[in-house]
Amino acid sequence: MSCRMLLIMSVISFGVLVASYGELEINWVGVVYQMGGVVAEALRLIFMEILVKRKGLKLNPVSVMYYVSPCSALCLFIPWIFLEKPKIDSQGTWNFPPVVLALNSLCTFALNLSVFLVISHTSALTIRVAGVVKDWVVVLVSALLFADTKLTVINLFGYGVAITGVAAYNNSKLKKEASRSTSDEPEDSIPLVSSSISDK
Repeated sequence: MSCRMLLIMSVISFGVLVASYGELEINWVGVVYQMGGVVAEALRLIFMEILVKRKGLKLNPVSVMYYVSPCSALCLFIPWIFLEKPKIDSQGTWNFPPVVLALNSLCTFALNLSVFLVISHTSALTIRVAGVVKDWVVVLVSALLFADTKLTVINLFGYGVAITGVAAYNNSKLKKEASRSTSDEPEDSIPLVSSSISDK
């Protein structure tokens, strides 16, 4: 990662940190879970980028899902045994509506497929930046729809700083793509055999 990109990511992180300032009801267990989830998601996206784009692999998105889905199921099944299964057993009956389960599975499949497609054309970092933008949209929409969600001046300032970082990231990516497209332009072909050589 270049120094410019590191600076842009620092600006986005600072903006998110400022936007989160003032939260009075902090649950540190939830914070630890959230940070662990962010790290795990970042590692997953990096591995996806390696499988989709690196030389020697370059799997298509469907093949990636074929190999990744069993690993994901195993990683979810182990904590489910200790965290979720006791709660379900305490209720006495297991109730999984087939329609809800099928729709949930379909949405998850579509989400993972779209993530792999985006990674194949961009990068894992772009997905993470898009995730930050998604979080902003969720917060802003909830602030508009629910009266108990209030945004302070500090929150808005933090969002503004983070949006500035995202705009700088997009500008950097556009310049990189423009320079790459100009460098990929075909040059004048040079003949392998001089034209002065007469045919035998």
